[in-house]
Amino acid sequence: MSKIPYLRADLNVKDMSTISGIDTIIFDLDGTLLDTIADLATSTNHALCQMGYPPRSTEEIRRFVGNGNRMLIKRATPDGISDDDLEQTFQIFSDHYLHHCAEKTAPYDGITELLEELSRRGFRMGIVSNKLQEGVTELAAKFFGRHISVAIGEGPDTRRKPAPDCVFRAMELLGTTAEHALYVGDSEVDLQTAANADTRIVSVTWGFRNREQLLAYNPSYL
Repeated sequence: MSKIPYLRADLNVKDMSTISGIDTIIFDLDGTLLDTIADLATSTNHALCQMGYPPRSTEEIRRFVGNGNRMLIKRATPDGISDDDLEQTFQIFSDHYLHHCAEKTAPYDGITELLEELSRRGFRMGIVSNKLQEGVTELAAKFFGRHISVAIGEGPDTRRKPAPDCVFRAMELLGTTAEHALYVGDSEVDLQTAANADTRIVSVTWGFRNREQLLAYNPSYL
């Protein structure tokens, strides 16, 4: 892993040479492979505006993401609103985001090259996300379809991270086990998910949480 280009260590909390026996890499989506914050912010503020609520800054929305889009909207809406108003806001957001989720979204610099190199070296790869399955399928196919065919989102039988359901499902489809899988994510939710799935994890510092925020959760590798 330490020799793969474009996966450059910002800080080796532990020696990455201890990562061995890996045949599969499972990636978080938002903040890890894709920079989605601009489209998330646009759809969030569209929904807030439609409901007459004050808008949120991009940095606020960055702090709100990580536990799925429903939780994003719950955090973005004013305290004390009714459950019905919260649900209406979420539906407005969901309808807007479904049609605008890829307008400004793009892979982070170096990600396409990274996936090409990992694919060339024979690694199996998958995506797990707290987005609804429909959105995960669309974005994964649009940006990573050449290299990643397994993309798991939230669904009726798949709990949101940090529950390990999506990781277990991805490993099953990819034909591997936790012993041979490496999880790559950008947030404390990903750290908890990897712990619950009993996989090793590399935390990345270019996403929705910075180096200092991640260090508070004692990551194994940055």
